[in-house]
Amino acid sequence: MPTTAEAVRPIELAEIQAARGRIANTIFRTPLVRLELGPGFPDIRLKLESLQPINAYKLRGAANAVAMLSHAERKLGVWTISAGNAGQGVAYAARQAGVRCTVVAIETAPTSKLDRMRALGATLVLVSYEEAWETLEERAYPGVEGTFIHPFDDNNFIAGHGTMGLEIMEDEPNTQVVICGVGGGGLITGVGSAVKALNPNIKVWAAEPETAAPLALSLQAGSPQVFSNWKASFVDGAGGQSVFPRMWERMKPIVEGSIVVTLEQTKQAMKMMAEKTRIIAEGAGCLPLAAALTGKAGQGPIVAVVSGGNIDLKKFCEIIESIK
Repeated sequence: MPTTAEAVRPIELAEIQAARGRIANTIFRTPLVRLELGPGFPDIRLKLESLQPINAYKLRGAANAVAMLSHAERKLGVWTISAGNAGQGVAYAARQAGVRCTVVAIETAPTSKLDRMRALGATLVLVSYEEAWETLEERAYPGVEGTFIHPFDDNNFIAGHGTMGLEIMEDEPNTQVVICGVGGGGLITGVGSAVKALNPNIKVWAAEPETAAPLALSLQAGSPQVFSNWKASFVDGAGGQSVFPRMWERMKPIVEGSIVVTLEQTKQAMKMMAEKTRIIAEGAGCLPLAAALTGKAGQGPIVAVVSGGNIDLKKFCEIIESIK
């Protein structure tokens, strides 16, 4: 049976603060590290969510969503839809809570992500990218039972992500800009809701790859759009085929704009991050840095959210070696 979607509404600072206490024993308070680039570059700080126990920010939202389930909902087990990071987050939180977990997973996701979801105890149902995208809208998949946790369009999930914004503002009160990669939009909605509640003058920018930039298209058109020229790439954790209308309503009041970067710029950001900080991040995790380096978000201080580091090492090396 399809799950009824809750009403779209603003995520309040109080619920983000409550989520922080709820997930404190599950997540890691990640550092904010200044990227030393020298004169002529923007002042960039990296929020290293790649250091979470699942190497991705999704654990914040998943931990909060699972913690808020009723006893009856837990008994049914949980399920979600994922290209890897959300599935790992829900599986990790479910395992800690003693709850069964199923993930409708995109079959082309990196092997490392699929293996880690299984290692965390999740049962995987592999589907095509198109089927997964349809399932996100339908909130149901044949043969999959349990309590559905949407990987981005869920108030509790988003509030969990917002806890990152609280940490950013504590560690760098002078933050001028925050940049987040965008796939479904839950990350930027949560972080943006928190930082703007604490300082309404902060600019929140999205970062998208040129091969999948529906938010930039939607902002230009003034309504949610389908990105007809969508192409799969190594940036598998961000960049959707379209902007969901419900997520459009969530992001519209928060997002300043979307900075679209090339795949080559993203590769360069991956290389720079590895060389300067010894942090290996996946393509989606490097979109904000690539966007900050364009100069379009100003001189900063800019916080670039490094959303995850779940990439096969062989694939990472191939990407770096392919830089022109």
